Order: sequence, then C-alpha cells, then structure tokens
Amino acid sequence: MTRTYFGTDGIRGRVGVAPVTPDFVLRLGYAAGKVLAHGEQHTQSGGHPTVLIGKDTRISGYMLEAALEAGFSAAGVDVTLAGPIPTPGVAYLTRTLRLSAGVVISASHNPYDDNGIKFFSADGNKLPDEVERAIETQLQRALDCAPSRQLGKARRLDDAAGRYIEFCKSAFPAQCHLHGLRLVVDCAHGAAYHIAPHVFHELGAEVIALGVQPDGFNINEGCGAIAPEMLAQAVREHRADFGIALDGDADRVQMADGAARLYNGDELLYVLAANWISARGQIAGVVGTWMTNLAVEIALKALGLEFERAAVGDRYVLEKLRERNWPLGGEGSGHIVSLDHHTTGDGIISALLVLAALKRSGRTLAEILQDVQLLPQKLVNAPLPPGLDWRHSASLHSAVDQARAALGEEGRVLIRASGTEPVLRIMVEAADMRTAARIAQSIAAAI
Repeated sequence: MTRTYFGTDGIRGRVGVAPVTPDFVLRLGYAAGKVLAHGEQHTQSGGHPTVLIGKDTRISGYMLEAALEAGFSAAGVDVTLAGPIPTPGVAYLTRTLRLSAGVVISASHNPYDDNGIKFFSADGNKLPDEVERAIETQLQRALDCAPSRQLGKARRLDDAAGRYIEFCKSAFPAQCHLHGLRLVVDCAHGAAYHIAPHVFHELGAEVIALGVQPDGFNINEGCGAIAPEMLAQAVREHRADFGIALDGDADRVQMADGAARLYNGDELLYVLAANWISARGQIAGVVGTWMTNLAVEIALKALGLEFERAAVGDRYVLEKLRERNWPLGGEGSGHIVSLDHHTTGDGIISALLVLAALKRSGRTLAEILQDVQLLPQKLVNAPLPPGLDWRHSASLHSAVDQARAALGEEGRVLIRASGTEPVLRIMVEAADMRTAARIAQSIAAAI
C-alpha cells in the first residue's frame, strides 16, 4: 500500500487546502490515537497512552493544535502540550518523558501559510513507514468517540523550553565554554526563538539574536537557514566570530565565520567527520544524500571513510545510518544527524558540535575546509502540472540525457519530486555556476 497523505517528512501543504484542514487534522489525531493506543506499551497510571504536541510559530498552529487535541481525546489518548518548540525538542521530550508518541505541527522551512504534521515514536525516532500506513488505513474508517469515562485529557508542559535548553547544552563538552565569542544567532522567527539564544548565552557567548519576534506570519521570511545572506550581513555589521542560522523548526543549520563566509550542511558534515576521526579515531562511514556535493564525497573518502548516498530527506539518512550502524550523516540543507547525541537532526546541537570541533582543533572553518572546494550546484524548482507522469516524459528524458552528455564526468544531474510541495526539484552540479544554471533551466523548460 502506498501512502496517500504522508510524504518524506509527514503531512504538509497549504493551510485550508486538503489535507491541511481542521476537519482532516481532527480525523488524523483520532486515527493516530487509535493506532498508537493499540500499540501502546508504556501506559500511564490512568491507563491512557499520552502524546506530546509541539509546534512552530505559524498562526495556523493554534487551529491545528486544537484539532489534533480533540482527535486524540476522542480516541482516548491524553495530550501534553509543549507550545512552540523545535522539532528535535519534541523528539527529545517524547523519549525522556516516556510518552507514547510526539507530534510536531510545522512546515519547517516553508512559508507561513503552509503547515504540516509529523510524528515521532516513543523512542524519539520518525515513525516507520508501516505505522504511517496503519494511520492512513485508520483514516479510511469512520470517526468515532470513546465513552466519556475513557476520553483523553490535556495539560500544558510549562517547562518544555527549559528542559530542552539543558539537553542541548549537554551536547557541548563539559570542559569547554564559549566565553569570548560573539555569535549572531538567527532563529527565523521560528520555534527556537526563545531557546537557541539562551543555549549559546548560557555556555558563555555574547549573543546577537535575530529572528526572535514571531508574529505568526514572518517565519522563514527572508531570514534563517533558507536565507543565510542576512546572517552573513549581520556577522559583518556586528563583527561577530560566527553566525548560526536555523530554519523555522530548528532541525537544520547554516553557519558563517567571522569573514562572513557561509558554510552549508555538506561542509559542516565534513568538519564533524574530520573532528570525529581526530578526537575519537576512525569511524566506518558517513551518510549523505543524492544532493551531497561531489567534492565532499571525495574529501570524506580521502579521510579513509566510506560514503553512502541516501534518498533526499533526513528520515532516509537516518534509515541508512541505522542500516550501516554508522553515527554521522546529513544533507547540504543543514540537516545533520549525530546519533551519539540525538535520534534526529538538530540545528542547535549541530552548531554546538561544530563550535566544539573548532575549539578542540584550534583551527578555523576555512582552514579545516581548505581542501574541500565545492562544485557549483544550481537547484531549480519547476512547478509540476497536475497529472503529469514526469517519470515517463519523453521530452524530460531527452533533456536530461543531453545534459548528462554535456557534463560528462564533470557534473551530475538529479531530478526528484518534492515530498512537501507540488514541484520537481532539479539539481545540476557542474564545474561552474553558469553552466549549472543554464542546464538546469533547459531541463525545467522541458517539463
């Protein structure tokens, strides 16, 4: 059975357009509650399974939170409401509070008028495909309601942010500190607005906080990890040592150094892999995705590491890591997974690990990455017309074949359907950006 509603990162779309509507989310809460209650092993004293609901700062979060809460209650599931908190914070709290599941209301890096729902299992991992399929099967059944005595209750977790702040700080070596560093921290007006600045400040840094005035509409708007140019400008203006940019739900990160040079997730992944070898000895391998820059693959192999590419999406990076029993993987977008610290990608923790690596080595980001010269990549999002079978499009195949012939051994072409938007993502990697952009546009024109 293929999944109808779940994409690569839960369910996501435009608010008010199916499936991101209050009636559907009510049914989703009920369906998930029935599935989770059936498989519940860690029941609370009252016999009810309990789920944690966190969200980012979108205006629609209030509506969807209420709908989810009602659906879970109707299924006889208790709800703990964490309020605005990063996605990895929900994963952590679900695990540490011994709850049945965690739910995040967020559309990550998308604009404010999108939203979505994603789930974590009791151990803080993304739900397996079979559980998502079970929820979709339950969605086909009629919505019912538990007897009044069995309805779920809801409560607020008032110290959710404080608990997660302490967890993030625990990832930084106890003998280290950030005293003397000036950091620009851009929270994208998202879920980390009241968390990330405190983490870095409490470890000793002077923090210039940006993107910390959410109004429900400005999440990711010209700021954060999807628009890191603002971070670079702020680093220059404030003469900061580093800049850290998170996305709306703070599971991805981009960084800048004191010279305002930006570093993406591919480069930061290399820094962490090199530090791992230097500090703890060899690891077997590192996982990237089909989007990972070829230069990083070559550099990692030069360190003696195996490198494997997974499908795009942090859930697939995680699956490959568990399959190979490796601890480290990530994406150029800034999702970085370090399984010795967390069960999922965490932008704040990833930034702390990079800063710890620099402290330990005494080297700068530019020095560590001096031999890693990224190949230019051009990413084009081409609108996908409804009903178009792009996999069997003769014109698209012809354009891709021509592109690959033109690039030869000096580049790559990758085309995939987005799991979160009705677009085809076209990535062209070439020896220079002009060539990459020209070829990417030619492929988009063929759709």
